[in-house]
Amino acid sequence: MKKKILLTGCAGFIGSNFLKKIAVPNKDYNFVVLDALTYAGHYPTIERDIEENEHLSFVKIDIRDNEKVRELFETQKFSGAIHFAAESHVDNSIKNPNIFVETNVLGTLNLLNASLHHGEENFRFCHVSTDEVYGELTESEPAFTENHKIAPNSPYSASKAGSDLLVRSYAETFGMDTVMTRCSNNYGPYQFPEKLIPVMIAKAMADEKLPVYGDGRNIRDWIFVDDHNIGVWNVFLKGKKGEVYNLGGDAEMRNIDVVKTILKVLDKSEDLIGFVEDRKGHDWRYAMDFTKAKNEFGFSPKVTFEEGIKLTVKWYLDNQEWVDSVKKAKV
Repeated sequence: MKKKILLTGCAGFIGSNFLKKIAVPNKDYNFVVLDALTYAGHYPTIERDIEENEHLSFVKIDIRDNEKVRELFETQKFSGAIHFAAESHVDNSIKNPNIFVETNVLGTLNLLNASLHHGEENFRFCHVSTDEVYGELTESEPAFTENHKIAPNSPYSASKAGSDLLVRSYAETFGMDTVMTRCSNNYGPYQFPEKLIPVMIAKAMADEKLPVYGDGRNIRDWIFVDDHNIGVWNVFLKGKKGEVYNLGGDAEMRNIDVVKTILKVLDKSEDLIGFVEDRKGHDWRYAMDFTKAKNEFGFSPKVTFEEGIKLTVKWYLDNQEWVDSVKKAKV
């Protein structure tokens, strides 16, 4: 009998790409996609995948609804869960921190309780987290390892750190089989047009000013979304019980250089760049040491930033209808 895996948040950016890259071709498993379809979860992104693949199914549930989460686990015999669902936009977390705690902390708690009490034997819970839980680095500090202390600086990263600690506690207290990934900044197709790269692509295409926070010198490590998802799947399948695995793109870049690269790909002038007031609590630098994942199961990003940004820009140019539909759905 096929194992049944729950995938949370897979109408969003990273999850929908996981569905297309990993779940669709893996017909040896049955996958149940759970999503609340909030503003960043767009069902048309995955509708065709669900309809055309018998081993995929969809349920609309908000993970904050403990009763519905429990009922789902009672009726479905899950062998594991990969938990992507999260509120993830830092700017939104500054405006409304409550929803981030409700979704990222309480929602994760609901999933953990349902997994503990209603998961099948040998159930595995894979929690997808972020490098932001580690806080920030100076330019001279070595990259984050899994042993780096947690020191979140935004309501978003604090809520993710809270969910991370809950996952750890269920492994330690109840012996639950958990694994966790922490990844650097993702980019690629189907990213909701509120994040840096899709915003800059859209504004450059429209010859509008590109708003860059502060002086644009903040540094991020970028990973193409497919590389991240291959890492997540390997952690789910091969990761050691109770362990955390960093995943990174080995592509540290200043924000201003990311923007300039996008302008170059689109053959647009750098005169479009405009600097705006810096974000509150803007972390200076993130960088990920993924030696552990590389040594244990050969994780290594395959798509360079130069290749990935060209693929991403082309995708947005070719899929303006999707962008328009997402923006319309948000209103």
